[in-house]
Amino acid sequence: MRKSDRLFQLTNILRLRQPITAQALADELEVSVRTIYRYIDDLSVSGVPVYGEPGFGYRLDENFELPPLNLNVDELDALLIGMKMVSGWTGLELPSAAKSLLQKIEAVLPQYKKQLNPDLFHVPNMYFRDKYPNNWDPLRHAIKQCKVLHIAYEDEKGQRTDREIYPLGLFYWGGKWTLGAWCVLRQAFRNFRTDRIQSLNDSEARFELTDKINLETYIQQQMQAGGCET
Repeated sequence: MRKSDRLFQLTNILRLRQPITAQALADELEVSVRTIYRYIDDLSVSGVPVYGEPGFGYRLDENFELPPLNLNVDELDALLIGMKMVSGWTGLELPSAAKSLLQKIEAVLPQYKKQLNPDLFHVPNMYFRDKYPNNWDPLRHAIKQCKVLHIAYEDEKGQRTDREIYPLGLFYWGGKWTLGAWCVLRQAFRNFRTDRIQSLNDSEARFELTDKINLETYIQQQMQAGGCET
């Protein structure tokens, strides 16, 4: 990545996560802390109002605004591929959002319209919407709203069980999605293949994230266990 792109990326991180320490910036950009110090000096010399607060980290002046958005060819390709994947591998709602996003980019950045060629990239539709059309979007909404769900689930042996779950996150494994959740019946984290959820009902009740039940703890346990399926 060019140095100018690094500095732009650094400025964006500062805007979104200030105050932020030099170590956190180094981890984010995968460079040394000494390099971050040099980048901060470069930003200051170029007129970007960045300053440090001892014990807290770096901040930008609250009145600072970045110049209009600019994208390079690789960033455009990454964006297009991402939208193709969203369109082919999620539910029924996000594909429309992806299309709307592309239209907004074309409107705001007309100079890039000739470079936006969706036909260059082809992503197979691996999510069987015709068979399981009602799972993905309700799961996404339930996760965002911390809603308790009641599901009828069929495991790999064809055995069906009814579960009350706290949905925490959706994970794509190439060809299938799994739902990471807290299972009230088992009093433990469980993985549920979305294509094996036969039915789901929103109880309208909400659950609270705790030190024990949260996405970060779920991911840590999955990493330790090797990410097995239910």
